[in-house]
Amino acid sequence: APHSRGHFRVTLWGMNAAVRAVTRMGIYVGAKVFLIYEGYEGLVEGGDNIKQANWLSVSNIIQLGGTVIGSARCKAFTTRAGRLRAARNLVEHGITNLCVIGGDGSLTGADIFRSEWGELLEELVQDGQISEEVAQENSRLNIVGLVGSIDNDFCGTDMTIGTDSALHRIMEVIDAITTTAQSHQRTFVLEVMGRHCGYLALVSGLASGADWLFIPESPPEDGWEDLMCERLGETRSRGSRLNIIIIAEGAIDRSGKPISSNYVKDSSKMGMEAVMALLEATPDTPACVVSLSGNQSVRLPLMECVQVVSTGARLGATLPCPCRSFENNWNIYKLLAHQKPAQEKSPFSLAILNVGAPAAGMNAAVRSAVRISICQGHTIYAVSDGFEGLAKGQIREVGWHDVAGWLGRGGSMLGTKRTLPKTCMEKIVENVRKFNIQGLLVIGGFEAYEGVLQLVEARGQYEELCIIMCVIPATISNNVPGTDFSLGSDTAVNAAMEANVEHLTDKMKTDIQRGLVLRNEKCHEHYTTEFLYNLYSSEGKGIFDCRINVLGHLQQGGAPTPFDRNYGTKLGVKAVLWMSEKLEEVYCKGRVFANSDDSACVIGLRKKVVAFSPVTELKKVTDFEHRLPQEQWWLNLRLMLKMLANYQISLTEYISGKMEHVTRRTLSIEKGF
Repeated sequence: APHSRGHFRVTLWGMNAAVRAVTRMGIYVGAKVFLIYEGYEGLVEGGDNIKQANWLSVSNIIQLGGTVIGSARCKAFTTRAGRLRAARNLVEHGITNLCVIGGDGSLTGADIFRSEWGELLEELVQDGQISEEVAQENSRLNIVGLVGSIDNDFCGTDMTIGTDSALHRIMEVIDAITTTAQSHQRTFVLEVMGRHCGYLALVSGLASGADWLFIPESPPEDGWEDLMCERLGETRSRGSRLNIIIIAEGAIDRSGKPISSNYVKDSSKMGMEAVMALLEATPDTPACVVSLSGNQSVRLPLMECVQVVSTGARLGATLPCPCRSFENNWNIYKLLAHQKPAQEKSPFSLAILNVGAPAAGMNAAVRSAVRISICQGHTIYAVSDGFEGLAKGQIREVGWHDVAGWLGRGGSMLGTKRTLPKTCMEKIVENVRKFNIQGLLVIGGFEAYEGVLQLVEARGQYEELCIIMCVIPATISNNVPGTDFSLGSDTAVNAAMEANVEHLTDKMKTDIQRGLVLRNEKCHEHYTTEFLYNLYSSEGKGIFDCRINVLGHLQQGGAPTPFDRNYGTKLGVKAVLWMSEKLEEVYCKGRVFANSDDSACVIGLRKKVVAFSPVTELKKVTDFEHRLPQEQWWLNLRLMLKMLANYQISLTEYISGKMEHVTRRTLSIEKGF
């Protein structure tokens, strides 16, 4: 094989996208790849449960749910005798590299297996099942873990395999019942999975704006029944026709008694990185887990992550909290779920507007920004139709309930336009003065960033623009400098994956020879979609057919994904908290005067953390002609794409993740968002 790094074999089990990626990457680097069916049970039983795979073995599985190679709990593997049989089966196939996809129990079992490997081989030699020579050839076992758990309850990774899909299913149900609930003025009680971890309940609560939430990590105070009914009654009295209560299946009260949905109702009425880790393993390399930190794949020592999960800090009373992000989610939910009067009225007035094309998640950001501003005691204005509306005086004060129900709405409830301030600067300044706006939160795409930059550059001429300004990037193009992910891009990618699914699925079931060409709308002047269609239609005449699917504005509409709802909610909160802090810093003698570079920033997720980058600094790294950052991290994914499509590319070009030591501090940083 052209990219082989010595003689080794690799085996795996797990979720289909990861199975496909590890299989093809293993074959790509010249390995013999084996699929183990039915998890540890197949590993212990051997025989037909262990089969060598080829490139086509994992075709047409990336879009399927579940796992095509099966998964099963296995009591035998928890015993020494069972692990001895498993070792014999691996040695029989010459397998010394394992990629394990599962939860902390599966990964712990894998690490025990690895630690016993030498002893197991010695026992097999003593029993005469293998020779000394075979034992020497298979003297080490390398293990890499990929975390598969819908509960997202594993420390060291920002998202476990399966969590996002589970959130999608929950949000589909919530969105589907919303119309019915509002029409009939009903309260819906939804129970979601999570016996020991309330992550799914918490994030779906954030993403849906649920009125009440029960999770095992934070049992409610005694007498919660009366308090909940009182709160729900308050929302009804203010005109709300919909109440949603979400319960994790493991929710308990402070005495440890389970809180069931029926009781509440009665009372209320990543795959490539894994292979590279195996390739680069040495006898001294500890078993690792491949994790996601922001947009980067990293490797963390497997058992250190498991131990942190087992002994993690407790949130309220009983069960371990995975990491800091869980507590962060919980605190934000509590802030936004129920209106709490501000301790005192602040002297500050903020305005919020959307600029550019609509993007899913804009409304979630507006909602959380409005509500957190009210919690801070600020006067908050909503501006219709972007900078153009700001110039025309389309400005109104908004309250807590004015943004109710906005979380799951696509597009922009405020209305948005691409108009830039330079076309109407004097009128913008006039209204900033008239409404005494001291903080401006702009949510949108490249025009939002460029517009705030124009306002900053006009400060020398207009003192009224010496205010605090913040941009929340929201665009399906993901082209705003200062962030790795723009709000709305996740929903847009999902829309692309769902487009023409029925046709593609039917073709993939029957056609061995097939192809998929993805084209950016402005990738080349001459290689247009029509040209490519005509080319393939002519060259493939009589061999294959060709079809076009132009997504266009489909990617801008529709309900936001759970990620974009959650992301928008958090960005709105963090942006307003940052603005509040800055306003306090520059407030003097009854007025705000801000003209430093760091008084106008883009908030964004950069690798591991949320960062605020001055627009004046970002100007230096922006390609204004093409409307994008000069450097874009996601271009590195092209190499990954080509390798999984079997292009002949040198592995020296692939930059793999490095092993990072796990501490509570690093885990807090990684999951702090």
